[in-house]
Amino acid sequence: MAQQDNTPSAPDGPAHHAQTVEQGRFCLARCTCGWRGPARRARSQARADADGHLRG
Repeated sequence: MAQQDNTPSAPDGPAHHAQTVEQGRFCLARCTCGWRGPARRARSQARADADGHLRG
């Protein structure tokens, strides 16, 4: 079962809500706007991708 790690929404835009999702050995960040980050082996890097997306 895939685990999800929610990242807070951007303060000035409720349209974005990013989370990390595990798929097999990889973790990736997804956003409600349709953006998707690259598959990463490190959860911390996927979280950083999500934070970077939310910040602009």
